[in-house]
Amino acid sequence: MFTRLQQRFRTWLFRPKIEQGTVTLTQRRIFILPTKQGLMLGFVLVLMLLGDINYNLSLGYVLTFLLAMMAVMSMLHAFRNLAHIEIRAGRADAVFCGEAAHFIFHFHNPSKLDRHQLMLRGQDGTAVVIDVPARQHAEVIYPQTSTHRGWLTTGRITLYTEFPLGLFHAWSYLHFDTPCLVYPQPLPEAALPPGDAPDGAGKRAVAGDDDFAGLRNYVAGDALPRIAWKAYAREQGLQVKQFSTQIGEELWLDFAAAPEINIEHKLARMTRWVLEAEAQGYRYGLRMPDGELPPEHGSAHRDACLKRIALFGLS
Repeated sequence: MFTRLQQRFRTWLFRPKIEQGTVTLTQRRIFILPTKQGLMLGFVLVLMLLGDINYNLSLGYVLTFLLAMMAVMSMLHAFRNLAHIEIRAGRADAVFCGEAAHFIFHFHNPSKLDRHQLMLRGQDGTAVVIDVPARQHAEVIYPQTSTHRGWLTTGRITLYTEFPLGLFHAWSYLHFDTPCLVYPQPLPEAALPPGDAPDGAGKRAVAGDDDFAGLRNYVAGDALPRIAWKAYAREQGLQVKQFSTQIGEELWLDFAAAPEINIEHKLARMTRWVLEAEAQGYRYGLRMPDGELPPEHGSAHRDACLKRIALFGLS
């Protein structure tokens, strides 16, 4: 109950905002609180001050205020370690369910001060440590495991630092609009459905110039380069080489043809079908209950089919 109330209070106090473009960390976006070590140091300083007052220790005053000044300077350095950093979110490539999505963040340090021990931490506990040299860029890959198909976001990420002494915790919240598309995890293997070609495989051989298809008897008018001179030397008569080309037919990957009852299992089979059809060079189309994609071939068509499958039934 207390944890839930604490979460609601933090949500109200630090209102989440989905951001786009480049974010600059100004003083209004940076928050600072002492760490456990900082609180312990503060408690010790109070005891030291009381002892100095009680026993009138001049050197004790010097030591106490020296340590207090060190703590104050540590707070300023923690703030300065984050101030005016510029962050921009990059593109996240699509992954299959169960794989780690890699969100890319670009950090730019416009000042002449190096930034040390910056931490990116997500709500799932994933943390990445980075350093950004003075007046340079740094590219950070933030991994996040995908657990379901559809769009995956990082949610609100905390950028914080406890540099240099670990006495103060300075942080800022980041929430970028950079979703990663997660495809269903494909079945390990699944035979493709029969195609609309005569051989039932989605391809058909026609006369062409790609693959050797055998020999035939010479006919007047055949091109001389096509004559099989080796066969003629073996006294097999005058023969001509034949070649063929595999052309794609309309291989349809139909949602209704998947034998599974469970929708997620159907989508896993559809994902495997798309990958197999693309790997084998077929021209294939996709039929889903919410629409269809006409037969094509290529990485762009494959990605479009996988996206349609991944987002099926999701708002």
